[in-house]
Amino acid sequence: MVVQQVRPWEWLSPTGAEGEPKPLTPAGERILTAASTLFYEQGIRAVGVDTIANTAGVTKKTLYDRFGSKDKLIAAYLQRRNKVWHLFLDDQLNQRKPGTPEEVILAMFAALTEWMTESQRGCGFINASVELAAPDHPAMPVIVAQKQWVRAEFLAQAELAGCQRAGELADRLLLLHEGALVSYRVAAMSHAPEVAHRAAADLLANWPRD
Repeated sequence: MVVQQVRPWEWLSPTGAEGEPKPLTPAGERILTAASTLFYEQGIRAVGVDTIANTAGVTKKTLYDRFGSKDKLIAAYLQRRNKVWHLFLDDQLNQRKPGTPEEVILAMFAALTEWMTESQRGCGFINASVELAAPDHPAMPVIVAQKQWVRAEFLAQAELAGCQRAGELADRLLLLHEGALVSYRVAAMSHAPEVAHRAAADLLANWPRD
């Protein structure tokens, strides 16, 4: 069976629904790099534009000229993180070379284990969703699209594997995947990704096929 992976950058632009971002100037790149580190490590609400501008070595005027507002900078941060995650996952799949749809799904869970060793504060998208309560915040479409992408990949692979009720299986896999991220961060469960990987393997092994 030929595995037809949904390539991350084909299914979803890293910018969500707004298309590719404009190329950043050197100052814009410094701002986004500084904001990405500060937002992830300290929290979105805890970091002000003064801190970001000072860290990036620019004025607040330059920050606003490039990004328009802190809210739009938050969206840009998540867009950047989304792109990094997609490229990381694709690299992991290329290294593991899964040969069946089931192996693709399990490789995604294995990649989660690798990702979390470098992301000690958990999922940046989940963290942001907690801090950004307003549904109309510019970053919310990026957060929603990132989670929808994960489910869409699970669904595509489940359908390729001939699984019955593929949508329900994709829902369960998504709950395992996202639950591992939350448990890792909130419950200090460092082995959560490995537990989710084993649970996904058991789920796939016993799921009915056509």
